[in-house]
Amino acid sequence: MWGYNGNPESPTFTPSVLVNSAQIERDEKGEWTGEWIYGADGKPLPMVCHTYVTDGQIQFLSDCTHELAGRTVPLPDFPD
Repeated sequence: MWGYNGNPESPTFTPSVLVNSAQIERDEKGEWTGEWIYGADGKPLPMVCHTYVTDGQIQFLSDCTHELAGRTVPLPDFPD
């Protein structure tokens, strides 16, 4: 069951969110090129993103396979 603290200014969502996918290639603007990144075995390299959102902060857990692993960052503002 999903939980939400009801605070739109500083939300907390439970439980954690775990995304398993494949690594993607990005262009100079940071946009996906439509290509996956492949390993020596010819299979797409795995990508993991595992987060908690607590009091308006995104905590990227250490099992993430990207540059934000182990970091906590503010939840960005979203357009109305």
